[in-house]
Amino acid sequence: MFTIITPQSIFIRQILLALTCKICLAATVRADPQQIPRRERRKLEVRNRILEASVELVEANGVEATRVVEICERADVAHKTFFNHFASKQHLLSEIARHALNELLADIEQARKQLTSTRGRIQHFFENLAHNVDEAGPMHRELINEIVRIIHEEGDEPDQARKLHDAFESIIREGAVSGDLTDRHSFETLTEMLMGAFYVLMFNWANLNGYPMRERALATARFLADSMTIPKEE
Repeated sequence: MFTIITPQSIFIRQILLALTCKICLAATVRADPQQIPRRERRKLEVRNRILEASVELVEANGVEATRVVEICERADVAHKTFFNHFASKQHLLSEIARHALNELLADIEQARKQLTSTRGRIQHFFENLAHNVDEAGPMHRELINEIVRIIHEEGDEPDQARKLHDAFESIIREGAVSGDLTDRHSFETLTEMLMGAFYVLMFNWANLNGYPMRERALATARFLADSMTIPKEE
């Protein structure tokens, strides 16, 4: 059976390609450990170990070559323990995809919260994007191809695309509050330009060998800032 790859699937693929190098970090418990009951804390620690071991093995060997038994050995958990947390390898990959998206949303939110100008927020996001891509390796692509298939089968593309749109729009709205955002175009147009620039960078990086991501990301940030903000002389 063939899987139909929709435009939304391609979009999510490029997003996750940039984030896979941070999946392990995304699995870290963000809540105060003291506020989590000891038993639950232990379960989360084991779950995170499984996630981290999975990504490490996939990076080294690829998706198909990575077996559950190897994940258990790397995470130092029993075979039964793995299936207490994940019903199958596909469920594990679904969890990895969720973490990757959440990490991207967190990166966008971090850029929005920067105590700087709109130009500075845009620059912060694209510099961070370039850094993430610099750390990504070739085996990430096999992992993401599998994640794309899972996302398509689960029908999550529209929901994830909406979350990303809202996240990018928050940077634009923060610029309006700061008072340095152009009023020549609507929030929707500016959001789509910001989101579209991100997509183009990811598409080119995924498909063009030797694509100079850092150079293009920084140039894109300058272009967007010049287009979206009020010049100082005004």
